[in-house]
Amino acid sequence: MIQNGVLYLGVLLFLTAIVAYAEKKWKDSKLFKYIPGIVLIYIFGAVLQTAGVFADSASNDAVYTGVKDLLLPAMLILMLLHCDLRKIIKMGPKILLTFFFASLTIIVGFVITYSLLKGFYAEDTWKAFAALSGSWTGGSANMVALQDILDVPENIFGYALIMDTINYSIWVMFMFWLVPHAARFNRWTGAKGVDVPSEIEVAVADEKEKGKIGFNEMMVIVGGSIFLSAVCWEIGGNLPAIGAVFNTTTWAVIIASIIGLVLAVTPVAKIPGSSEISRVMLYVIIALIASHADFSQIFQAPIYILSGFMILLIHALAMLLVAKLFKLDLFTMGVASLANVGGMASAPVLAGAYHQSLVPVGVLMALLGNLLGTYYGILTAYLLSGL
Repeated sequence: MIQNGVLYLGVLLFLTAIVAYAEKKWKDSKLFKYIPGIVLIYIFGAVLQTAGVFADSASNDAVYTGVKDLLLPAMLILMLLHCDLRKIIKMGPKILLTFFFASLTIIVGFVITYSLLKGFYAEDTWKAFAALSGSWTGGSANMVALQDILDVPENIFGYALIMDTINYSIWVMFMFWLVPHAARFNRWTGAKGVDVPSEIEVAVADEKEKGKIGFNEMMVIVGGSIFLSAVCWEIGGNLPAIGAVFNTTTWAVIIASIIGLVLAVTPVAKIPGSSEISRVMLYVIIALIASHADFSQIFQAPIYILSGFMILLIHALAMLLVAKLFKLDLFTMGVASLANVGGMASAPVLAGAYHQSLVPVGVLMALLGNLLGTYYGILTAYLLSGL
């Protein structure tokens, strides 16, 4: 049983390194196609905790809180460096409004599903659903931020990750299955096809021009992001708490988001390596969360998986209705949906399945989700907490 916080952190970092290495080396294997590395890290960490490897000690708790709190705002700042609002606005009102509607229907799906099935859930499931809504309207980073904001119990957070893997994977396959049927769908809705402003084709040009990360770039990114993280906590700690959702962590996350957006339109956004380092931070945070998880309630997972399908069904029906009413094409509907549910990992790929020139649309939609997902999750938490 590990009681020393330094050894505890070392084990988690080593576990994260092994999974990250394996994910890259065997990226084409069936294992990583169906179970992302981030989920494997959670599973392995939770198994170690359930088996009693990590002791409930003051040293471990201090390392858990200190490292997680330091990395969270830093990770968000680095991820938002790619979110240039000037380019997002160029997508035009139709695409943007469809994206926002997709986000809204997902939130409504969470509210309706929770209202109908709340008697079957474990205690504090509303917090896990709010965190998952952050992922399904943004990405994994948003879900991690909400886990910290809402203090989601680690074992219940595990159900959110299971839903985020199983339900998401099936939804992605369904979205790609629809691609060959685009013409038939567009005839049904009366859509003329997608009309994307040509200006957005340069949306990811800056990212492609970035060079390889070197020592100087790494020091600037790591040192700068961690310094700004500390500043976020210092400012957030001096701001007043508002209700059960707006607390020090909420303020720190909001301040980090603002900093990231501001830096995204400066030369700082062109420094290479921010994506890689933010991903390292994300993996470490997930490992820390997993180390406090308990799989003793794992047999409740089926009701959560069923809930995930109900949420997506409500989302799909609402999207079909608005597509018919406003004569929207399948590309716009599908990418808007997957930019929410799938984020950067799948939305650009789906856009490219329609046409290579449309890839930047998927990128920009996913970036918009990364920006707003945390706030959508806070809204979901507010709605669910009142049920």
